[in-house]
Amino acid sequence: MSQVLQLVLSNYNDQQEGLGPGNGGSRKGARPSDQELLDAYSRAVTKVVETVGPSVVAISIRKNRTVGRRAAEPGDAGAGSGVIITPDGFVLTNNHVVEDADGLEVSLTDGRTFAAQVIGADPATDLAVVRISDGSLPAAELGDSDLLKVGQLVIAIGNPLGFQSTVSAGVVSALGRSLRSQSGRLIDGVIQTDVALNPGNSGGPLVDSRGRVVGINTAMIYMAQGISFAVPINTARWVVTELVMHGKVRRAYLGIGAQSRPVNRRIQHTLDLSSPTVVEVINIEKNGPAEQAGLEPGDCIFGLNENPVGTVDDLHRLLSKWPPGTPLDIKLLRRGRVEVFGITPREG
Repeated sequence: MSQVLQLVLSNYNDQQEGLGPGNGGSRKGARPSDQELLDAYSRAVTKVVETVGPSVVAISIRKNRTVGRRAAEPGDAGAGSGVIITPDGFVLTNNHVVEDADGLEVSLTDGRTFAAQVIGADPATDLAVVRISDGSLPAAELGDSDLLKVGQLVIAIGNPLGFQSTVSAGVVSALGRSLRSQSGRLIDGVIQTDVALNPGNSGGPLVDSRGRVVGINTAMIYMAQGISFAVPINTARWVVTELVMHGKVRRAYLGIGAQSRPVNRRIQHTLDLSSPTVVEVINIEKNGPAEQAGLEPGDCIFGLNENPVGTVDDLHRLLSKWPPGTPLDIKLLRRGRVEVFGITPREG
């Protein structure tokens, strides 16, 4: 029996517990038939599609190309999906869907089509917000991705190439995964599912059995059948706020080029380091925060305030949560000595 049917069976038995024939229920402890299980599963999926489907849109992309010195000509079109998150026309999708687009068109399942503009995009989380001009749109309800559990039923809905409500269902396979975006940064807290995706479903919503959006479908593993990923909706909430208010996601940066470097066990033990590596400064941006704080190439960073740092990804994670313009202490090794510098990261 598949994971999905096992989940439906469990839910079905819970619903039937304590119900007698007089209440229209099954006899307590009676095992439902396979047909009853499939009917319950079908009802759950179709209800979600009926609820969320109208808010899932198709996004058509036009990219111009230049031939020699001639003016730009219409180029190849691309396509993806998105989900309406506010009635006044804000649509959430993937950055890689709208990246480098010279024109966007958004199509709804009711046949309406709108020209759209990119409000902002964040390659670091592969999310983007586009806007269409209408004030009476069907917006999806956003859920809480922190409440997800492994094994929970989830449904991916897409609108690729105008094929309305392309639907795949499955379960949450794992939580808290890390996925590297096209910008090179890690996206933390990623949802892994066994939901089947195709490229046209990118940017569409991942929803729970109550029709609440819990993630934005972003990637699949081409060589691994049954593995796909979604950016959690709680991450998307923060990104959307930044993009709508500022047109970009503001992150603190130090102005350094760096790499992870192993340290010997004696130093690791002496400094009580939780990681066998530190972050070595390779180069420093002129007039950047690091140069102004007095950092030098060859410095080995192992802490920001009280937080340990072992890799460049650790550095990115901590700085992404740090308000630009707020001072912090950076702990490092310089020529065998521990030094602490005060540094004020800037908005990057």
